[in-house]
Amino acid sequence: MRVIATTGAGRALARRAAGLALAALLGAAMAASDARAQAFQTLAPHAILIDADTGAVLFEKGADEPFSPASMAKLMTVEVLFDEMRKGKLGPDTEFTISENAWRRGGAGGGGSSMFAQLNSKVKLPDLLRGIIVQSGNDAAIAAAEGVAGTEDNFSQIMNRHAKEIGLERSTFRNATGYSAPDQKVTARDLAKLAIHLIETYPENYKLFAEREFTWNKIRQQNRNPLLTLDVGADGLKTGYLEESGYGLTGSAVQNGQRLVLVVSGLKTARDRAAESRKLIEWGFRAFEARQVFNAGETVVEAETFGAEKGRVPLVTKKPVRLMLPRGNSDRLVARATYQGPLTAPVEEGREVGRLKVTRGEQVVLDMPLYTAEAVPAGTMTQRALDAAMEVGTGWFRQALGRITSRS
Repeated sequence: MRVIATTGAGRALARRAAGLALAALLGAAMAASDARAQAFQTLAPHAILIDADTGAVLFEKGADEPFSPASMAKLMTVEVLFDEMRKGKLGPDTEFTISENAWRRGGAGGGGSSMFAQLNSKVKLPDLLRGIIVQSGNDAAIAAAEGVAGTEDNFSQIMNRHAKEIGLERSTFRNATGYSAPDQKVTARDLAKLAIHLIETYPENYKLFAEREFTWNKIRQQNRNPLLTLDVGADGLKTGYLEESGYGLTGSAVQNGQRLVLVVSGLKTARDRAAESRKLIEWGFRAFEARQVFNAGETVVEAETFGAEKGRVPLVTKKPVRLMLPRGNSDRLVARATYQGPLTAPVEEGREVGRLKVTRGEQVVLDMPLYTAEAVPAGTMTQRALDAAMEVGTGWFRQALGRITSRS
């Protein structure tokens, strides 16, 4: 493997022993892994399979094409509720009123999934969450939106703000239920990113997604996630169906400490949804193996500093760096650490300053943030003056190079 570290301006840095370890572990000669990945086929027009820990994409098909999320939009509804709980704005004793709007549009008469909450009744937050997550209740989702933001339209604005903060680049939400709306669209990649966010940010609350059934108003309903009843290690998340988008599922499973997240959408029947989801998750666990390259906190690369006591600062990851490699096959991998630099002193410890990306051909198989491993105080006046002179010289050279390039 060839490992390159660059600043935002593209200057190459010397790669230390960590890079040698990475290259020694993986080797440079690898072939045919992409062919193996492409050998897997699914009926779903939209699909993605991701290793949650590394962010490695093991399979994708139409992953950036927009579609209606149906009830998978409730994942963002739940994210807003979890966030309000974390901030202390909502608690286990918080009650939500089932308004006439929630009862008529989201209740049994609405034609979709329902918690079957009674008109004008009050439902405490833990039960309302189960009504949304386990029963996929549209009445529960509308009541949650009205309770938090007054109206569902106001709540959708919060959903979109959170989506932007999480990094969902191609998704727009217009309601809390997933009911059809002209510009309510998501992508499989964004739903997978949202699922990983829920799992990692709210681990205690995420356990609700694994509950098999919930009874409300003397009506017992089973969790609609078909993976929970299969022996694949599944522990969440959410199904969805609209006539316009077909049957979909955002799911996650854990085997031997490894978590995979999948999204499928556009399937013709609920049976196809269950079968394709199971096939994809089982293939992911069977066809790939993890290779750990760095421990958490181990130096990955060193970044240049400006005006500091030391000329470089180690960059590390907070999680172990693992790569998902096809079993029995290998491919040429290239690792690149990038950051905007040099880093101006003083440099704080634990500051996110760059990314570590590993690619196999055109596919990104790992993308993780890099953090400064230690604090570096500002240097002496002499040191800062020398650094300034060097940067001025470098800037002049770049400008000259730009003029030469523009004339050619």
